[in-house]
Amino acid sequence: MTPTTPLKNAILITGCSTGIGYACANALHAQGHTVIASCRKAEDVTRLQQEGLTCIQLDVSDSHSIDRAVATIDEMTGGVLFGLFNNGAYGQPGALEDLPTDALRAQFETNLFGWHHLTQALLPLLLSHSGGRIVQTSSVLGIVALKYRGAYNASKFALEGWTDTLRLELSDTPIKVSLIEPGPIETAFRANALSAFKHWVNSNKSRHQQAYQSQLDRLAADEGGNKYTLPANALVAPLQHALFSPRPKVRYRVTQPTVWMAILKRLLPSRWLDRVLLKGS
Repeated sequence: MTPTTPLKNAILITGCSTGIGYACANALHAQGHTVIASCRKAEDVTRLQQEGLTCIQLDVSDSHSIDRAVATIDEMTGGVLFGLFNNGAYGQPGALEDLPTDALRAQFETNLFGWHHLTQALLPLLLSHSGGRIVQTSSVLGIVALKYRGAYNASKFALEGWTDTLRLELSDTPIKVSLIEPGPIETAFRANALSAFKHWVNSNKSRHQQAYQSQLDRLAADEGGNKYTLPANALVAPLQHALFSPRPKVRYRVTQPTVWMAILKRLLPSRWLDRVLLKGS
């Protein structure tokens, strides 16, 4: 429901049904910040509302859903929004040679085009604030590429360039723009990736069938990642800094693999880095 008085200094967070969005929305809400959480499914919206969060329905892969959500946010906030945390995304596994073009279109629709549409539509509200913030969840796979993650790699590499450009274009405004680049995080990402793989890839007809089976076994395993995997609330502190620091960082690298990969990409020749990445695939 729309509040009777406008929400002040509100922060919109997308992809809040589970994982990073859920952890960050609850943490900021508990600290007394005004949070507008969003979820794709109506049942998740109801669940978060019952838990005490202000939550709206928003599917970033649906332009009509984005437009409805923006109209709701405009009314809820009185046309002034402090923060936007673009977070809702998914990963599409599969070798590029096995992915139909529509699979890449779907990946980019959620991971980039929807974020563009939402950010562009909310910019007037953010510009109406004296110090608005835009924070984007990227990935270690926006820094380096791995086999069988081509669609996701491409979407996050594109997001990095899109965000850098936006930061330059907003440099004459009060809005600050930051990227958070997590590595392995305990979320529903693996389960969603498994579902996307089964939807788009016919592994029985692929020369990568044996490698796919190893990937599927790993994705299906309920092992919570590896020793470098961090809980979703590991992104709360960098998000807080990006939102509230007078001098937010341009990039926040979360988890050791992200830090290492950023360093290696800077130091190693491409062929040497390829060898490291092939071992890690």
